[in-house]
Amino acid sequence: MLAAGSVVLLLLTAASCGDDDTGVRVGSAAVGTVDEIVEAPGSVTARTAATLTAPAAGTVTDLLAQPGDRVKKGAILAVIRSPELERRRAAAKRALEQSPSGSAPSAGTAGFTQVRLRTDKQAQKAFEEARAAADKITDPTLRAALLQQVASARDQYAASSEAAGAALRAVQRGVSSLGEAVGSLSAAQRLQAQQAYDLADAAVDALTLRAPVSGVVQLGGPAQAPATDLSSLLAGGGAGTGAGVTSTSSEGVDSAVAEGSYVTAGTPMLTVVDMSRLGLAASVDETDVLLVRAGVAADVELDAATGATYTATVRSVDLLPTTSARGGVSYRVRLDLGKGTYTDGSGAAPAPRPGMSAVIRLKVRQVQQAVTVPASAVVSTDGRDTVWSVQDGHYQPVPVRLGVQGEDTVQVVSGVTAGERIVVSGADRVKSGDEAP
Repeated sequence: MLAAGSVVLLLLTAASCGDDDTGVRVGSAAVGTVDEIVEAPGSVTARTAATLTAPAAGTVTDLLAQPGDRVKKGAILAVIRSPELERRRAAAKRALEQSPSGSAPSAGTAGFTQVRLRTDKQAQKAFEEARAAADKITDPTLRAALLQQVASARDQYAASSEAAGAALRAVQRGVSSLGEAVGSLSAAQRLQAQQAYDLADAAVDALTLRAPVSGVVQLGGPAQAPATDLSSLLAGGGAGTGAGVTSTSSEGVDSAVAEGSYVTAGTPMLTVVDMSRLGLAASVDETDVLLVRAGVAADVELDAATGATYTATVRSVDLLPTTSARGGVSYRVRLDLGKGTYTDGSGAAPAPRPGMSAVIRLKVRQVQQAVTVPASAVVSTDGRDTVWSVQDGHYQPVPVRLGVQGEDTVQVVSGVTAGERIVVSGADRVKSGDEAP
């Protein structure tokens, strides 16, 4: 914990005790401002960043954004062509066109039941595979849309299958004809075929990568675990990497994906960084975190901008702690980062980049127009904070109550008044009743 104090009334000129320099200095209490500072390490953060990965194996036919481009949310950034997904969509379309017309199973109600159970099993497997594949999509908007489509398709099919089951039960009770049950089953089978085509079409649409947020484009992105190919929306079999081709990076070769290159499912394509509001993430020790609250101001210094100071304001303080490698407990504090200036008055400081290291000085408490004394003037006597006062030419210990405490200056709430002569250094060398200069 550090502190800074700006004194309004300057301390009186210090004087030594007698002709010999004993190390004892006398000054006076003053009126000033005391800041209590909590210092914490941190780093610059962007508002958000989203990495777009290839949803399936294929060839990059169009790369419509370059590094540093500013793009709007929804803008098309790249297009991938996947013959495999296109073939699966074509197959799903043929299956839809050839969906059953409503002929009754040859084995009567028993055959009807077998067909319905087989259809339900196929539908259940398809929905599970579709959901697993959609979960791998990194674009949150696209992922949410695909998951919603899968959930809606599951609900629609469940209702259709239940209608077919109810029709069969009616036949078995003798209150309906088998033809009505067959019609319900055919409707369920046609719905399954339609949903298979819709999911295949969505998989192809997902090959057009759009900006999930507005921001600045950067090619590539953080390393990703292999993702399941969206082709599994139509058929099981796990992730497809396309003819066994794998993506590798070598020293001296640009790892960014280029137009015309082949990519596998999960390959990082582009990252969009929202730089509209920069922030800070600070790690505050548990011994200080209770002093930090939303709205607290801070001064920030960056390793990358020597001589510059930035402003910041606390936005939030995490409730749950993080544990350091050494076992210490700290809490994440998030701040909004303001503009910076050079302390020598040479002008505005440059805009930081996400990830830059920072030292954050949080002004957790401040008092103005307070009675202040140097921190060196306060000593502990019999377990109490004490200041040595000069009274009638002699030193006398005076118990004091402290308020905001800084490294160099502290607030005295009671015991000493402004202008009162006190020992400002060397207090451990005086005794009660000793003559003061």
